[in-house]
Amino acid sequence: MKRNHLVKWAGGHRFIGTGSTGPGIVIDGDKMSGPSPMELMLLSAGSCACIDLVMILEKARQKVVDAWVEVGGERREEMPHYFTEIEMHFVVKGVAVKEQYVKRAISLAMSKYCSASAQLAALAEIKTSYEIIESDTP
Repeated sequence: MKRNHLVKWAGGHRFIGTGSTGPGIVIDGDKMSGPSPMELMLLSAGSCACIDLVMILEKARQKVVDAWVEVGGERREEMPHYFTEIEMHFVVKGVAVKEQYVKRAISLAMSKYCSASAQLAALAEIKTSYEIIESDTP
């Protein structure tokens, strides 16, 4: 197993996380100068799923102009405070984007492609929803 990621203490409850290929990110347990580790978990799952969503829709030749996912979660009271429920609301903005493709893309992202969501699904129930916004500019 390669150890090519680094999380280095930056004082207080702040750390700098660096991946193998890019710039670092501030991780802050106090949420003052960056997201907390648990917030990063939600952001990781949301970005992973949204990347897959966009890629699948592009392969289906859907004209996506913008896309995002709103992510939230409930954590258990006892230690460790892991997520027990996560909600992801996907928003796809595009020109004549077909609902059937969005539904299928979300299903594939969550069940087959998104590793971050699959990891969290081991302990949390993940619910998804979506909306499609029609764009007047391609």
